[in-house]
Amino acid sequence: MQQIRKIIHIDMDAFYASIEQRDFPELQGKPVAVGRAKDRGVVAAASYEARKYGVFSAMPSVTALKRCPQLVFVPARFDVYRAVSAQIREIFIEYTNLVEPLSLDEAFLDVTNNKKNMPSASLIAKEIKKRIKEETFLTASAGISYNKFLAKIASDMNKPDGFYLIKPQDAIAFLEQLPIEKFFGIGKITAQKMRTMGITNGKELKAQDRHFLIRHFGKSGMYFYDVVRGIDNRQVEANRERKSIGVERTFPVDLQTRDEILSALNNIEQELIAHLKEGNYKGKTLILKMKFHDFKQVTHGMTFSHAISYFNTEQLHNASIQLLSEMNIEQKKIRLLGLTLTNFTDETNIPEIQLTLNF
Repeated sequence: MQQIRKIIHIDMDAFYASIEQRDFPELQGKPVAVGRAKDRGVVAAASYEARKYGVFSAMPSVTALKRCPQLVFVPARFDVYRAVSAQIREIFIEYTNLVEPLSLDEAFLDVTNNKKNMPSASLIAKEIKKRIKEETFLTASAGISYNKFLAKIASDMNKPDGFYLIKPQDAIAFLEQLPIEKFFGIGKITAQKMRTMGITNGKELKAQDRHFLIRHFGKSGMYFYDVVRGIDNRQVEANRERKSIGVERTFPVDLQTRDEILSALNNIEQELIAHLKEGNYKGKTLILKMKFHDFKQVTHGMTFSHAISYFNTEQLHNASIQLLSEMNIEQKKIRLLGLTLTNFTDETNIPEIQLTLNF
């Protein structure tokens, strides 16, 4: 008989903004946005006080200020966020080596066979939450289930400082009553499409056959068919070899001006640099990805003669600006923007970067 896995998904609550409120007590209880308050700035993160006013990450700063005139903007400090993330990861490692970070503020843990021989994943999750609160003065939400998909959904159920367990015997009933928008991997546009087809919750999604879902949603249809039945066989990959590092953002309001795009791109650059520094990654190819309001998607990239890393911030910035300049964005509304560094290498000596190839 196959052993039932015990998976925990830990998701820090408003991570960047919460760190700013922790480190600067005068910000506590106030609506805070990490980012730039300039007219063409973009919110990188928002505190829960700000979210009550409808302020969310990736929102243009001018829109955020209209919704919340008392909003306090603070500059991003990615070095600090990275250090706190590493501190939290040390806590995880005390329980299991099977830790798969998804970003600075969330990770999967497989605690089926854990270092402390604790029989209950729920007890482990509660203990980890308590440790995080005591050692970082921050709150985390935890989701527990038998696979990654369900654990991730569970962690979002009772935020902030949430805790939610989906037992194997309860999974199908839970998924059947779940609104379609709550399914991880179903975005706003896909949810709207499903609703026009009469699919509003998991039960109605589960009633569709495999061919119907693939015909209407392509490869994603196969994913939808499985997960609504509680099927997700992905392993928690602790030591997987990274082939690329990317950051992308879908904006609730389409970017329309070059200043808005540049500001959003700068925020993405800074987060990408933080990820590169976290793992000391070096790569030779930078790719810029865009999706327009009509869902047409384009990518454009360049390859360097030598590897680029987190300390090549100027070169990375110049390269991303060059890629942007080579793409036709005139009079186009942009709903998604992303940067990915790939073509990883182990180079240790990184001389001045020269561009050698565009594609």
